[in-house]
Amino acid sequence: MYTKHKWESDRYFNFGYTKYLPKDFDENKKYPLVFFLHGAGEWGDDLDVACRHGFMKHIRESGKEYPFICIAPQIPKNKYWGCYTESVLAFLDYICETLPIDMDRVYLTGLSMGGTGTWMLAMAAPERFAAIAPICGSGIYWFGEALINIPIMVYHGDCDDVVPIENSIEMIKSVNKRGGNAQIKVLQGVYHNAWDYAYEGDELYTWLLSHSLTGIEHICLRTINP
Repeated sequence: MYTKHKWESDRYFNFGYTKYLPKDFDENKKYPLVFFLHGAGEWGDDLDVACRHGFMKHIRESGKEYPFICIAPQIPKNKYWGCYTESVLAFLDYICETLPIDMDRVYLTGLSMGGTGTWMLAMAAPERFAAIAPICGSGIYWFGEALINIPIMVYHGDCDDVVPIENSIEMIKSVNKRGGNAQIKVLQGVYHNAWDYAYEGDELYTWLLSHSLTGIEHICLRTINP
């Protein structure tokens, strides 16, 4: 089951968001957090629309249960996630302060525009995330060094004619040639709907939850080597 909320802040953008808590939620326990960024088709002011893909889709449509807390904010129509980087990170702080989150197990994923947002937000705060999964998005390949300490799993259709798969391939190459750990699942014959495959079943979230910040030194990047 998911619930709808509004984050009220005097300083930052006030996101509407949906929240999923695991079955038998216990506020005295610590839970992994999956932070989800929607695509351009889900922007606006209708939180049901914001949840029509990704893990929230399966929670809504089939009552699927997950072993993590899931939070999905929504941004206004004709905006993109890069407009709200500071606000999104402040909102993430709020979530981590008000819910029993295991801070070593915070994960970031998103699709299309949200896949791009996943690359960008992780670059802005690489020390925050134990692993990320950008789905059919695009990134800034020359800034790949910012992500060398974060495990990355990408899903992208090889027939994508909206965000060509080369965008993901360039990001993977950029991170790995600098010593990072990025993987890509090329979906043969799939167009821009890579999310239908990425969030189906248990593979992706199982992979995310297998990673933790414990014992991993995450850096805040200050210089970029060409």
